[in-house]
Amino acid sequence: MKEYSWPLMKNAIGLEEKFALIKHILFSNNFTQGEKVEEFERAWSEWLGAKHSLFVTSGSTANFLLIDAIKEKYNLKKGDKVIVPACTWVTNINPIIQLGLTPVFCDINLEDFSFDINSLKDIAQKYPDIKLIFVTHLLGIPAKNHLYQEIFPNAIIIDDVCESHGCRFEDKNFERVGANSIGATFSFYFGHHMSTIEGGMISTNDSELYDLMKMKRSHGMARHSKNFEQYAKENKEIQSSFLFVTSGYNFRNTELGAVLGLVQLKKIDEFIRIRVENYNQYFDIMKKHKDKFYPVEYSDGNSSFCFPLIAKNKEIKNYLIELLKKSNIEFRPIVAGNLLKQPYLKSYTKNKFPNADILHEYGIYIGNNQFVNSKDLDILENILSEVQHEH
Repeated sequence: MKEYSWPLMKNAIGLEEKFALIKHILFSNNFTQGEKVEEFERAWSEWLGAKHSLFVTSGSTANFLLIDAIKEKYNLKKGDKVIVPACTWVTNINPIIQLGLTPVFCDINLEDFSFDINSLKDIAQKYPDIKLIFVTHLLGIPAKNHLYQEIFPNAIIIDDVCESHGCRFEDKNFERVGANSIGATFSFYFGHHMSTIEGGMISTNDSELYDLMKMKRSHGMARHSKNFEQYAKENKEIQSSFLFVTSGYNFRNTELGAVLGLVQLKKIDEFIRIRVENYNQYFDIMKKHKDKFYPVEYSDGNSSFCFPLIAKNKEIKNYLIELLKKSNIEFRPIVAGNLLKQPYLKSYTKNKFPNADILHEYGIYIGNNQFVNSKDLDILENILSEVQHEH
């Protein structure tokens, strides 16, 4: 009998994806960015409900490219302040530092893991000159952007939806997060809702920003702009095919990644349906254990990346981990916990982040995806019942 295991994610690249790759390799001579990338971008925009999308090498480069373009278009200066959560992935923070902006860290709440409103209000009092807010929609749960905009009416808000594909704003008739964003990033990493193995997407409703990002994705080349002829006319002394009008990078993805993305995109609604169905069962289980674990707020707009388990103390967490290991259930810290505890960020603030500390000290998560089923959740329920009995 095969040993039971519950990994964070199983292989999502199946026969349909492999056959699509084989067909493309056999019958196409184009493997770098081309028609399939454009087709995938159009299909993603249609699914999301956004005007424009740009396929890039990862969710991390999506973040970097978006912030670089925002900085240029909106004339952000060196040192301008950007609000970020104390708990997110490091590639939300790194571009801000690398591009000369100043991250202002905000504590999170323990319901949807986005910004703590009281902490945001404190920041507004201390820093009324905030230029940008980079919202992370963590663990498949949509954040409350409308509340952040009320506190900072003049700030630009952009969205990291990298691990939360398809989550929806309840206050906007369940519009998908990113559908009407100045800029929203998505990751197609192996462990996320859909996969191109490595890859990411930026979606925007700002046509000028999109045009700028298209150039920046390809070294800053003018030939990728809708204004190419005008740029060429203004710079006749330069060979137009190698005319650079902005700084840029090589963040282009491949036709092979787009082929995978097109197949996976056809399945994503079903993947999300299963994730939400699983999450509903998890949520019902967790209601029985509120004295041992922090309750998670339920959102009808969630697309569930994972099952967070935040113990009330270290003893409960340690015993839970012991039982998970015995059952061969893989787990992780909740993202990276309190980022201000990471060695390279310790110098950025002396503020306290009590909720992020709770997440850091007592929180873990286990995987939720299209391969998880009710039998797996029954095993989780048994484990939590044992924790309840022993503690």
